[in-house]
Amino acid sequence: MTLAFPNIDPVAFSIAQVDVHWYGIAYIAAFFSAMQYLAWQNKRYPSPLTKDHLDNLFIWLVLGVIIGGRLGYTLFYNPSFYFANPVEIFKTWQGGMSYHGGMLGVILAMAVFARSHNVSLFTISDRLAPGVCIGLFLGRIANFINGELYGRVTDVPWAVAFPAGGYLPRHPSQLYEAFLEGVLLFVILHLVISKRLKKGEVSGLFLIGYGLSRFGIEFVRQPDNITHLHEGIFTSITMGQLLSLPMVIVGMLIWNWSRKNPTQYAQ
Repeated sequence: MTLAFPNIDPVAFSIAQVDVHWYGIAYIAAFFSAMQYLAWQNKRYPSPLTKDHLDNLFIWLVLGVIIGGRLGYTLFYNPSFYFANPVEIFKTWQGGMSYHGGMLGVILAMAVFARSHNVSLFTISDRLAPGVCIGLFLGRIANFINGELYGRVTDVPWAVAFPAGGYLPRHPSQLYEAFLEGVLLFVILHLVISKRLKKGEVSGLFLIGYGLSRFGIEFVRQPDNITHLHEGIFTSITMGQLLSLPMVIVGMLIWNWSRKNPTQYAQ
């Protein structure tokens, strides 16, 4: 049995002949929902961050996601093409964003912001991490609507025939990621914060949870159709898995440090 792809129009609506895509709406909603969650947690666990700080941080995070996501894609997935055609790097409307790159961009943006405002990086990341899961959920749903980043061919009863995948029955890996990286990870992190907010613990758990989820999903996700990713080491491991491993390791180190140095945030 194969489920038909719903064929939802990637364009949500148009204004003055300008198309507004669901993917763009997902990005905007992700930013606002993550920042709202951060502001809410910042009230529950007061910190030096003020409303003005959060407003400025929003801009930093937007730049971190866009610049990091685009540069991550060009460096991780298709460096030879973009080095030969550097102008193409700026054509973001043609697609090509890396979630790992975007995450690195966000971490760097938070680190620079925290240093410039003399606050701990964990002051931001611990409160923001569950909100990021909301963004991941929305992003993966948008990927499904676009019929992109689908899974490998399979015979499971919930397989979906994606037009771009040749109408073959495939794993709806975008929905797997939406559930694991979005819903499940959010619930876990939110419950941990509800019990206590310990410096670094939530950030470490986020990196572990996302890294393990992405690593596992890669086994059923269709590999990126890029020549150099099907050679050498990439015949046994995907780029997504290779990038996820450091996240898990760093997350475990942060989590272990947090457990050994339990600094409880004031409520």
